[in-house]
Amino acid sequence: MTDTRIELLQATPLFGGIRDDIVGFVLARAPTITVARGECFFREGERADCMYVLERGQAVVVQGGGESERVLRTLDRGACFGEMSLMDLAPRSASVRAVSDCTALQVSAACLFEIYQKDLEQFAMIEMNMGREVTRRLRERDAAPRVKPD
Repeated sequence: MTDTRIELLQATPLFGGIRDDIVGFVLARAPTITVARGECFFREGERADCMYVLERGQAVVVQGGGESERVLRTLDRGACFGEMSLMDLAPRSASVRAVSDCTALQVSAACLFEIYQKDLEQFAMIEMNMGREVTRRLRERDAAPRVKPD
């Protein structure tokens, strides 16, 4: 485990304020995955059992498909995604596609449960961070200008 990876996680909205030992615990249990340009981390409607932290590359969050596909946001290094389905246990609400070759840390629901068992306070802080991040994204979306059809 490198200090750089711990710092990367602690700089994300989900792991901000989380102690080094807990971040190290996550890193020891979370595999690094690679997703090639054009491939998806996950697709809209799939069941969820993990979230991701983008370590390298760029990806987009999209809803719909074909001509009706909408890009909701672009993800860069340090971005967390997929946590919403871990919170509400519902299928994925969007797809995440790699724009370039990507590597990401895959944090499973089982890993989060282990944190719950190990340190309830740190688990609660991660869950609160998830809630804040989802709320921030909703507020950003609500504040975005609406384009009216002609």
